[in-house]
Amino acid sequence: MDDRAENLTALEAILSSLNQVLVPVRSGDAALKALLTGEFAVILLDVVMPGMDGFETASHIKRRAKTRDIPIIFLTAASAEPDYAFRGYAAGAVDYISKPFDPWVLRAKVSIFVELYAKNLQLREQAELLRAQLASAPGLAKGSGSAAALADHAAGTAADGSAAAEPLLTELSGRLAAVEDLVAVISGQAASGGDPVMTDCTARLEHRVGRLRDALDALRVGG
Repeated sequence: MDDRAENLTALEAILSSLNQVLVPVRSGDAALKALLTGEFAVILLDVVMPGMDGFETASHIKRRAKTRDIPIIFLTAASAEPDYAFRGYAAGAVDYISKPFDPWVLRAKVSIFVELYAKNLQLREQAELLRAQLASAPGLAKGSGSAAALADHAAGTAADGSAAAEPLLTELSGRLAAVEDLVAVISGQAASGGDPVMTDCTARLEHRVGRLRDALDALRVGG
């Protein structure tokens, strides 16, 4: 989001090599409307905008359940107010970049979040497939018999379900490992920057990924 057309054109040129669908908007209202119609890997917000500025736009984004987890990167002029960085992180941003910025650095940071989004999407799809496969396992179908009949077949059903689920669980584990590697890269960047707010944001991200790992491990043990 940027109110200047030339800045949007420059961002599109920088990020075009990532082969992603870019949605340029020139106001906070337009950004919020665009977020209602699709899913996004990352949001780039200019701070200084006419009408609704970047901070206010970010606060609206973070209040919506659908968009609150989308990473936000703030972009603003190097001559901006000294408290802008703090306000950006307080508004929920994962990064704050001053203009003029290095195109390679911006592209690298955006690519990390794009890849993280893709890995998370794959994990969700694999989890849905796993749930569907477990739900259709023998003996679990609706109306399959009495509790006694289910008990008689419990051992065989568990073994069959576990065998069917294991390849998917292995695939999920591998994809989650890739996400963990990406989070480690982000955490390393935050630690080297020495920004306590950024460090806190990455710590929360690590916690969420850790909970995913715990849940996946529990599924494998339980199977």
